[in-house]
Amino acid sequence: MASITALYSPRVLALATNLADFPPRPDFTLHGQARSPACGSTLALDLDLDAQAAITGLGLSAHACAIGQAAAAIFARHAAGRDGDSIAATLSAMTVWLTSDAEIPDWPELDAIAAARNFPGRHGAILLPWKAALDALSSQANPR
Repeated sequence: MASITALYSPRVLALATNLADFPPRPDFTLHGQARSPACGSTLALDLDLDAQAAITGLGLSAHACAIGQAAAAIFARHAAGRDGDSIAATLSAMTVWLTSDAEIPDWPELDAIAAARNFPGRHGAILLPWKAALDALSSQANPR
């Protein structure tokens, strides 16, 4: 069995604290949410896009374990310049990666949470930022 110590490494805990760098942005145009049914973790995400529909800014509010918070920080630190197709492709690759021996998806710093693959109860929290971003992008036709 995987060690809980390996799961909550100093690197994961440091990433989780990076969320303070991405406060909620109600002034942004797009807003999305996601919830993990397995653990109840939630994430609300605010996005701003450029004329090509690429992310230029984001803010978020996460109510999740340290793994979910670290995943949100990883997403936030590397989302700029990405569009909906990129987010959807990464979400798909991550879903496969979490449940198989697939290669780690092409998103910087995911290696920091790789130990969580051995903890299926954390998988839903890991996917929250990508799901919330897709929810926000799907609201593009109907922003608040």
